[in-house]
Amino acid sequence: MRRILAENLVAADTVREFIADQEQKSLLRFLTCGSVDDGKSTLIGRLLSDTKQIFEDQLATLERDSKKHGTTGDDIDFALLVDGLEAEREQGITIDVAYRFFATPKRKFIVADTPGHEQYTRNMATGASTADLAIVLVDARQGVLRQTRRHSIIASLLGIRHVVLAVNKIDLVGFDSDVFARIVADYTEFAKDLGFLSIVPIPMSARFGDNVSRRSAQTGWYAGPTLIDHLETVAVDEASEQPLRFPVQYVNRPNLDFRGFAGTVASGSVAEGDVVVVAKSGKQSRVKRIVAQGGDLERAVEGQAVTIVLEDEVEVSRGNLLVAPEARPQIADQFAANLVWFDEQALLPGRSYILRTETDQANATVSDLKYRVNVNDFAQEAAKSLAMNEVGVVNISAQSPIAFDSFAENRTTGAFILIDRITNATVGAGMILHGLRRADNIHWQSLEVTKSARAAAKNQKPGVLWFTGLSGSGKSTIANLLEKKLHASGRHTYILDGDNVRHGLNRDLGFTDEDRVENIRRVAEVARLMVDAGLMVIVSFISPFRAERRMAREMMGEGEFMEVFVDTPFEECAARDPKGLYAKALGGEIKNFTGLDSPYERPENPEIHLQTLGKSPEEMVEILESWLSERDIADQQYDGGGI
Repeated sequence: MRRILAENLVAADTVREFIADQEQKSLLRFLTCGSVDDGKSTLIGRLLSDTKQIFEDQLATLERDSKKHGTTGDDIDFALLVDGLEAEREQGITIDVAYRFFATPKRKFIVADTPGHEQYTRNMATGASTADLAIVLVDARQGVLRQTRRHSIIASLLGIRHVVLAVNKIDLVGFDSDVFARIVADYTEFAKDLGFLSIVPIPMSARFGDNVSRRSAQTGWYAGPTLIDHLETVAVDEASEQPLRFPVQYVNRPNLDFRGFAGTVASGSVAEGDVVVVAKSGKQSRVKRIVAQGGDLERAVEGQAVTIVLEDEVEVSRGNLLVAPEARPQIADQFAANLVWFDEQALLPGRSYILRTETDQANATVSDLKYRVNVNDFAQEAAKSLAMNEVGVVNISAQSPIAFDSFAENRTTGAFILIDRITNATVGAGMILHGLRRADNIHWQSLEVTKSARAAAKNQKPGVLWFTGLSGSGKSTIANLLEKKLHASGRHTYILDGDNVRHGLNRDLGFTDEDRVENIRRVAEVARLMVDAGLMVIVSFISPFRAERRMAREMMGEGEFMEVFVDTPFEECAARDPKGLYAKALGGEIKNFTGLDSPYERPENPEIHLQTLGKSPEEMVEILESWLSERDIADQQYDGGGI
């Protein structure tokens, strides 16, 4: 028993010594990226093997899997160590981001194996967001490809400043130094404006280990370091002491005697007694306690999850920041950013998305696509939209101010994602460049005459009746008849009709998806102003996209928006063809015609669903009047509410 106890104590001491030794080592986060089948997963498998990170049972499993799924004949296929998804093994590509930890006597590492396939560029961006260095792999037989360039640009945008150009599969070109030199020259010329501090080219064979952890006898012409040597010694710039940024993730109030703000220190440090500022309000307080698991701390540093208790009862909610008083972040609702687009549906400037930062979120639109970045030569190209995996520089307009730093100053508080409001899918990732000066020059002017006062003077409930439906469905006819009856009864109304508005306000817009989005955005803004004036606004637009109709709804106050779906089948609309547009569209004279070669997204839950087939416009108006009457919307008495 004593012997067993002694052995356990020795083992415990060994573990403690190992942990203490690991804590003293610096950590390098890096990723592998590049085009499909350039050998990224194989390289990571080789690194794990050469640094003795593979256990005997793992090796046995790897040998068995290599015979079943491998692509290297009788050799071990190291790619299978990280290509863990069944779909990846079947297709021989990386889909998800795989993270692995390994260590050498000099340093410890976290490596992200990111997908090379263009379809999964968004996952590559995820892996790059926390990396200090990128290993850009290039197949020696293929040279620098489009995806090589795209990944390099994204790495640059995401703040990576150190690159290893791994010219892999050098064995398959006979260890030819001329091939290596040509690829290095091509990549160096392309990357000269990407802002990398170092680009270290290394010829290697990940499959056989040449110049990975041992110098290859086949590349006597190469005098540089092996990959491991470089990873162990590369001087990744340690971030200078950054100011405090503490994003509040949760307000912790278990009882009346405790109110703390939980979160993770994003940068800098905070100590008991420090003065801090609430970013959005500018209110100051002092840190009373720093609560952590296991007890209170005197100081918390970057990366620590804590709860901060302040001396004063200041208002702080999720989405706000506690910051250093002498170095505050920017507060704005408009800013410029680099944007990587992920979604199969193109970015449409003017469409409303959900913008989400570390802890905050707001409705936002891309107010301006300044230019698209050509991934081949880094040129700035004029564009109206971004397709999947394209990169651009944009202006963002949010509905409410957010607190942020530039991404170059702080990766945590300078990054955001865009989320589709209908599908809830992440459609883009952005890196903030700077706030827009125009936002500093625009302020809300306080007005003493309110919407309620204007509506009361007209003795009516203001709001929007939003008619949507195909061209020729009868929207304008029904809307016009309804306004005549409302006007005759003393209501103060105005019609915004699609064709009429395009003669003036929207005369510069065409019929592409991008222009249709902007068309509805402008009309919704005008309708909102008219509601503020106390009017009953009747909007008659095709408005084919649910996202923009939802955007218009959310611009209005509670109960002020009423969607009226004028539901007429396409065949009936084409038969009516009051303006001759269907004949032209079916004859190929008109492009982007709604219902034919441009989609119409039917309302899912309209307030009123008018099925017009076999009924007259007068009957439709009677249904509308009855609906309005049942809800006291057209009554003469005004009680201060909206439609």
